[in-house]
Amino acid sequence: MAVKYGKFELPTKIKIDGSAKKDTHARFIAEPFERGFGHTVGNALRRVMLTSLESPAIISVRIEGVPHEYMAIEGVVEDMTHIVLNLKGSLLRKLPTDEEVRSRDPKIVSKVLDITAEQLEKHGGQYAVTLKDLVSGSDFDVFNPGHVIFTVTKPMTRRVDLKIAIGRGYVPSERHVIPDKVVDEIIIDTAFSPVRLVNYFVENTRVGQDTDYDRLILEVTTDGRITPEEALSFATQIGILHLQVFEELKFHSISFDTGAVEMNTDRDALMAKLALKINEIELSVRSTNCLSGANIDTIAELVIMPESEMLKFRNFGKKSLNEIKAKLEEMGLHLGMDLSKWGITRDNVKQLITDYLKEKAGNEV
Repeated sequence: MAVKYGKFELPTKIKIDGSAKKDTHARFIAEPFERGFGHTVGNALRRVMLTSLESPAIISVRIEGVPHEYMAIEGVVEDMTHIVLNLKGSLLRKLPTDEEVRSRDPKIVSKVLDITAEQLEKHGGQYAVTLKDLVSGSDFDVFNPGHVIFTVTKPMTRRVDLKIAIGRGYVPSERHVIPDKVVDEIIIDTAFSPVRLVNYFVENTRVGQDTDYDRLILEVTTDGRITPEEALSFATQIGILHLQVFEELKFHSISFDTGAVEMNTDRDALMAKLALKINEIELSVRSTNCLSGANIDTIAELVIMPESEMLKFRNFGKKSLNEIKAKLEEMGLHLGMDLSKWGITRDNVKQLITDYLKEKAGNEV
């Protein structure tokens, strides 16, 4: 037997703020949530994105003739400690095949660096060994190929072995499991996560006449190996995976009231929005005055107007139009709406809204 629950307000789509969109940064806006659910969902997604997304990283290094990390290398500007720190800044990406999904053992990338006197002379006496020099030609994509690992000042030939593994979150060196570890192999603390920063904010938003619903704003910054959209998508799937385990505790099913079963319910929800006064939706003074000058007093009179006609109003420009379109989108409305389904036309809109408000006031008495 199913237990009947009332309607939960849920976002119908996720909006991406175009003004803040970059390749590695995005602001996602989801609304409306029931009060409190903005924090519940936002905090869960933030924690998953910061701790659980996977990517490759260097977990150990071996440089021929270097027995430990606390020593200088002849002919190299940086000591081994600084080289290890530089390796931590490597950005690698692996596009897994079926075989690699089955085996998650670290991959060994070996390069023999042969720095000649001619190369040093060509580069002014110093040759910068970059991440591309060490990893190019391997199975890994390098996102910062120009990242300097160390600088050579004398001709040298040394072999450099890197072990690269796929992992998640931050793993200290003592927790790495290194198969076939050799004596002079240096284990590295590793930050696998491709997500740099996640912030979330919860604001109030309006549903009908109520203004205490949640608007969730998520700001996601990555290091470029994945996009913010991918980070949010991966985190959502990971979260769902962990919640599914509790399905076995489902003693009773729940059926939720969607609020869309009866036509009257839909009409009441729509009319509550359409009956709002223009000064109730927090537009700028300029936009409010322009609409007032055009004799538009309610949301119903506004949304029934086509966009092309709006631009004909005096002192009404693109900036005001974009502001109004954004505000209507937050409410689930848009310009040029066909309200004939509800018997509303441009000829009778004022009268119908007046009658609706009178009827509502009479019911509340």
